[in-house]
Amino acid sequence: MNKPYSAACDNNRGPILEVLARHLTAPATVLELGSGTGQHAAWLPAQLPHLHWQPSDLPANLPGIAAWLREAALPNVAAPIELDMAAPWPELPFDHLFTANTFHIAASESVAAAISQAGQRLPTNGLFVVYGPFNYDGDFTSESNARFDAWLRQQDPASGLRDHTWVTERMQAAALTQIADYAMPANNRTLVFRKC
Repeated sequence: MNKPYSAACDNNRGPILEVLARHLTAPATVLELGSGTGQHAAWLPAQLPHLHWQPSDLPANLPGIAAWLREAALPNVAAPIELDMAAPWPELPFDHLFTANTFHIAASESVAAAISQAGQRLPTNGLFVVYGPFNYDGDFTSESNARFDAWLRQQDPASGLRDHTWVTERMQAAALTQIADYAMPANNRTLVFRKC
């Protein structure tokens, strides 16, 4: 099959790698939520061989992810598994969570459910690393983000950029504390939360 492709994944993988390399320094298992095209799962673990990477997504995306992983043939990446952020998660061990460009695509109820699951499933000191665009204090950080949000809501009224306060409040309720907030290219951020 033709592999799915996102130019954004190629553009953001370097800055994301810098953050992951700074925070995930010890051997560990990372569960990636919403692996999408599979490009991150096929590249990031190659640069971080001390991490065992578990991709996941909805069933429709699994073949594309698998195609990227077959080509990459990385020894530290598992086969992608089905995982719906809003549904009960499969029983599997992991030390950290990573997700890119999912919080604004998924409905707010799905995002809240994922955060709740993270609070229940992450071990103490486990990290939840979240990449994507966010609003701050109810405002867009750029005109391009405002246009992007309007486009997302035209496609699906349940999607749209989440406010940083909305996210951090739900993280805190799940015993996850923000320890870093990085500015990224194209008006994105990477937020890092630690399980207390």
